[in-house]
Amino acid sequence: MIIIMKPGASKEAVRHITDLIESKGLTAHLSEGTQVTIVGVVGDKTLLANSNLELADGVDKIVPVTESYKLVNKKFHPEPTTVQVGPTSVGPNTLTVMAGPCAVESREQLMETAFAVKKAGANFLRGGAYKPRTSPYAFQGLEEEGLKYMKEAREATGLAVICEVTSQRALEAAAKYVDMIQIGARNMQNFELLKECGRAGIPVLLKRGLAATIDEWLNAAEYIISEGNHNIVLCERGIRTYETSTRNTLDLSAVPVIRQKSHLPIIVDPSHATGVYSYVPPLAKAAVAAGADGLMIEVHPCPERALSDGPQSLTFSNFDGLMAELEPYAKLSGRTIAGKK
Repeated sequence: MIIIMKPGASKEAVRHITDLIESKGLTAHLSEGTQVTIVGVVGDKTLLANSNLELADGVDKIVPVTESYKLVNKKFHPEPTTVQVGPTSVGPNTLTVMAGPCAVESREQLMETAFAVKKAGANFLRGGAYKPRTSPYAFQGLEEEGLKYMKEAREATGLAVICEVTSQRALEAAAKYVDMIQIGARNMQNFELLKECGRAGIPVLLKRGLAATIDEWLNAAEYIISEGNHNIVLCERGIRTYETSTRNTLDLSAVPVIRQKSHLPIIVDPSHATGVYSYVPPLAKAAVAAGADGLMIEVHPCPERALSDGPQSLTFSNFDGLMAELEPYAKLSGRTIAGKK
């Protein structure tokens, strides 16, 4: 449940409430807005029976939270969260663009891409060093060697860098080199990995699972935040449906739904959603119009030679054109493109 304090409630009144909650062995989560302070209660609320919290000084009302996710819930934290990642941030007022190859294939490929996407206006370099592939015979990534290339690209360009992790071992390695880790769709409900990401403290991009409901997705985020890591960005990347015209079906309705349910930032990945490079620009624009905080777009110097997901990757020229076309959409949404400030 959440306890909504009256406007202007004193710090002593708020402290009395939090002390009472914690004395019962529960956790008090404080959210101080410009007008109202909210105290969230995490744990078995029956322990507060007969405490008469509604009669305490400064308390306006008590609202039950029926959803199983608490800390990512907008009821607990009404203001939108901004997640700081290295030299940049993800959240309101800016449009974050994460761009780069699906897989890090070589130092030359990554460095060339990093400078190209930086010039076009991206503020993140994405690249896969660990690749969970459907076939065990497909390219699996360069692992730590690829991470070293990403760190070098960050130092050369000033871009924040993000890489997917697939195991605790990969997480421990990535934490030494990148600014943000990604939990891919196949691992969205790998609960032990989610807990480890929560303990690691490094910012996390959590992609929606292949067939996950939005509530399942938010509960996955709750695993991370419940371990103490509040730096979480959600990513809609399409879900599996009966339609075969695209690789997945991009659920743009997830953006306003998340806006209503959670305070966490949300970005959209139109590349994995469609699997076709020509569909990426219109859906990227639609995502911005729907209110997304950012985009993740696959870019490769030579898509026809890519070792992973070439058909959905944009060339440097196509990406540059898309970034120019996105500017009016960002402006209409009240945002500036983060890499073009």
